[in-house]
Amino acid sequence: MKTKILEKLKEIEEKRGIEILLAVESGSRAWGFASPDSDYDIRFIYRHEKDWYLSPWDKDETIEFMTEDDLDGSGWDLRKTFHLLLKSNAALLSWFYSPIVYVKNERFYNLFKPLANECFSPIAVSYHYLSMSKKYLEDCRNDEVKLKSYFYCLRTALTGKWILEKNTVPPVLFSELLTLVDDFARTKIENLINVKATKGESYYHPNDWELFGFLEKTILENEERAKSLKGGNADKNEMEIVFRKIVNF
Repeated sequence: MKTKILEKLKEIEEKRGIEILLAVESGSRAWGFASPDSDYDIRFIYRHEKDWYLSPWDKDETIEFMTEDDLDGSGWDLRKTFHLLLKSNAALLSWFYSPIVYVKNERFYNLFKPLANECFSPIAVSYHYLSMSKKYLEDCRNDEVKLKSYFYCLRTALTGKWILEKNTVPPVLFSELLTLVDDFARTKIENLINVKATKGESYYHPNDWELFGFLEKTILENEERAKSLKGGNADKNEMEIVFRKIVNF
């Protein structure tokens, strides 16, 4: 499948006249709890030739594709990427910590990654994941729950907890987030990971109300503690310098 993904990305580059600077897996396969029928969620950052950025007109800055063999791709142009970085976009930040990397321009990565760390806003990213975890929690308030939604709730709740306790960009691998929970909850979650590995995306599972209570408590604590978090340290002048270096190299 990796060969197919690389071939598709190469096709996109040639068809759209771009260069892909970073391409990673961003969904459940990167998180470590994929179902047998999970899509491949490919996310990428790309750049155009320098003259493209000299136009005064707004242009399309997103590329998306979906193939018959479950490749779900979405990419952002370099300029859009910088605008999102300034806002400490949680999805963008996570791409730089994905354990599955398809394309990586080392020069780009070494210029951009320090900016990503500086722009990381604990309060902005925390509230992003808090909003998601509260939504998924309501989806899980039933005797039988879609296991996919349950894991989305677990991941976003524990990601919020990570930010509060570590004050760093959270990891992508779910197993790293599990270091935040006690052995009792961890055993329950690991058992569910084993179940999910054998079931389809639409599978419903009997609710574990003890685990649901843990989720509910974690999300409430995240919401209360998030109020004291700080913003990022974005320096627009430094960002512009790096942007020009990437466009020109």
